[in-house]
Amino acid sequence: VQLVESGGGSVHAGGSLRLSCAASGRSDTPSLMGWFRQRVGQEREFVAGAWVDGSTDYEETLKGRFIVSRVHETTYLQMNALKPEDTAVYYCAARYWLGSSSFRRLDDYNHWGHGTQVTVSS
Repeated sequence: VQLVESGGGSVHAGGSLRLSCAASGRSDTPSLMGWFRQRVGQEREFVAGAWVDGSTDYEETLKGRFIVSRVHETTYLQMNALKPEDTAVYYCAARYWLGSSSFRRLDDYNHWGHGTQVTVSS
C-alpha cells in the first residue's frame, strides 16, 4: 500500500492550505483514513479521521478550523485560519481492518505516508 500526500507548503498566519492523500495498492477501501501531525520536538498527534461510512472525528482543539473529507481512497484535510503553532509535518494514515472504533492512536493504523511539511509564519 502506498499513501502519497500532497498540498503542503508555507503560508502566513490566517491563511489556508488543503492537503490530499491518495491510497493505492489494494483492491479494498480503507475503513479509516486519518491525519496526524508532528511538531518539532513533539510526538506525532492525531488531527482528524474520515471513516468509510462518511463520519469524521477531530482533535477537539482543531475542530472548526480543520475539515477532513474523503472520496473512496483519497482523503483531504482543509486547514483554515492557520496559526504558527500548526507548523508541523502532516502524515496521512490508513487502516484496512474492521471491528475497531479506536482512531487516535498510531497503532490504529497500519499504513503511513511519508509526510508533507506545513509551515505557518507569523
